[in-house]
Amino acid sequence: MRREELPQSATEILNRVNEISFNSSLLREMRAIRFVTRLIDDGTVVNGSLRRMRIHCVAADDVISKLSVASKLETDWEFLAGLRDAGRERAEQWLDAYFNRLGVESSVDLEAVYM
Repeated sequence: MRREELPQSATEILNRVNEISFNSSLLREMRAIRFVTRLIDDGTVVNGSLRRMRIHCVAADDVISKLSVASKLETDWEFLAGLRDAGRERAEQWLDAYFNRLGVESSVDLEAVYM
C-alpha cells in the first residue's frame, strides 16, 4: 500500500499507478467500514441495523515491497514456495500476537492503516 521510494521513470510511475488502482477497492471498503464504526461509536446508529465488524490483517509488506512488477507473472516453483513460506511465517507471528482478539475486537487500526 505504501512505498518508501518515489517512482522516477515512466515505467515505475505506471507500475505504481497499477498498484494504487489495484488497492483502491480495498481502501474504499475499509473506509466504509470505518465510517459505519464511527456511526456506531458516536451513537448515531443505536437500533442494531448496523453491526461492528472485526477486521484483521496478516501482512508482509516488507516482503511484498521487494517484489518487482514482473513477479505478478512469476510461476517458478521456488518463488511460489517462498511466498507460501513467508505467508505461513507471518500467519504464525500474527496468531502469536493477536489470537486472543479473534471474535472480540479488531487487530487493525483502520484509521492508521487505511485513512
